[in-house]
Amino acid sequence: MTRSVKLGDGLALPLIGFGTWRLRSKTAYESVRAALDIGYRHVDTATLYKNESEVGRAVKDSGVDREQVFITTKLRPSDARHARRALESSLRQLGTGYVDLWLVHWPPGRDELVQAWEELLSAQDEGLARNVGVSNHSPAQIDLLTEATGRRPAVNQIPWSPAQHDPALLEEHRRRGVVVEGYSGLKNTDLRHPVLTEIAQRHGVTTAQVVLRWHLEHDIVILPRSSRRERIAANFDLEGFDLTPEDVAAIDAFGRTG
Repeated sequence: MTRSVKLGDGLALPLIGFGTWRLRSKTAYESVRAALDIGYRHVDTATLYKNESEVGRAVKDSGVDREQVFITTKLRPSDARHARRALESSLRQLGTGYVDLWLVHWPPGRDELVQAWEELLSAQDEGLARNVGVSNHSPAQIDLLTEATGRRPAVNQIPWSPAQHDPALLEEHRRRGVVVEGYSGLKNTDLRHPVLTEIAQRHGVTTAQVVLRWHLEHDIVILPRSSRRERIAANFDLEGFDLTPEDVAAIDAFGRTG
């Protein structure tokens, strides 16, 4: 599975990433190892998750070349005044000289919003982060950063699920050239919903696979997380079936009704 979207520097961001929120210690290590073995080439972590060292060790031990693994980590807003130090700590934990994407995890206070973004841009200029972006930011906050520095975030990582589907918000990001990464897509979905179960039964897949495939139909990056190898594999196995336009429209409608 090599579906990807191009970022501003031409780097390919795989549309399927492996999320690591709440995975700790041995579980984090083993889950990332399993994901890389299955075929994932995009791993998402954060300083807040306290698992960067396990993620880094799993990448190193996987035997997959570092250049082939897209690694994202995130800056805590509380570290905004010491962003460079925070990134250097993340790089040490991850055991790598750079990350492929560094995000501001959520907006700091208004006085620090632009300052934090300038720190990320500086890290990008120095090659410590190949791309930089934000998480949990509004289009207005993205505009503020872009207007203040002349450089837009490559990515905004925000909650996304069928019930949260917002075509206008998606278009706001596309118009700005900002890639949308959706998180908690499965967590925020009733996987027993009759519309999803009917589609899943018809295609011979799980409802989780239907929801994840629906994200891909909209070119939204997904970050499913699991500590169970069979589920990690199923979440990656999204190419053996095609959602019809009617399927996609039925799931889109969740955003208007739920």
